[in-house]
Amino acid sequence: MPEHFTVRRIPKPPVSSRTLQFGILLSLSLLTSNLFSQSVSTHRTHRLPDATTREAWTFSALLDGYFVPGEQGYADPIFTADHNWLHLEARYNYEDLNTGSFFVGYNFNLKPQKIDITLTPMLGGVFGRTDGIAPGFELSLTRNKFNFWAGGEYVFDTKDHSGSYFYTWPQLTYTPVDWLHVGLVAQRTQAIQTDTQGGFLVGLSGKKMEFTSYILDPGSKPTVVLEVGYNF
Repeated sequence: MPEHFTVRRIPKPPVSSRTLQFGILLSLSLLTSNLFSQSVSTHRTHRLPDATTREAWTFSALLDGYFVPGEQGYADPIFTADHNWLHLEARYNYEDLNTGSFFVGYNFNLKPQKIDITLTPMLGGVFGRTDGIAPGFELSLTRNKFNFWAGGEYVFDTKDHSGSYFYTWPQLTYTPVDWLHVGLVAQRTQAIQTDTQGGFLVGLSGKKMEFTSYILDPGSKPTVVLEVGYNF
């Protein structure tokens, strides 16, 4: 983990809380209908495709709704596409608010000692409020009902070198039944006024959709992240 960094003060994004809440409620309604109309799956939205699914293109769409104490909420959409070794990923409001990014990566899949390992080193470009180059990675380790997923990147700010920083999101989940996953999560980001946060998660999975609630800093002023994912 890199040394402590100072987070820059970022203006509130132009996304109303009411609009964000309406979008989350609509997504929840769609998710509920899918949970009851389709069979369930153990696939996690944050996990990368395994070797059995890489012969064809696979896609995922993810929407995170952030509710931050003392600040206005914002949405963080993420889109991915995978084919064999190729991994493509586009994000918005991820590295910074009002900032987009695009990544190209290479998928590696190994299965030593009954552990399914997927590692994807990536290189991306960041543009918007923050401009820069971002080498990063995504890692998934799965054994039985446990999964460890971590994503990280170092953003080299090309406009202001003092704005360069390291971002990471690790999480450990346990899936007692196909439709439920629980676990621990941490986050280090520049998009909100904090350094490192830790907390827990609870999620429901359908055949193609899943919904996960994250509670960060639950003992003080919690940041709530509501996540809806769709895999196709």
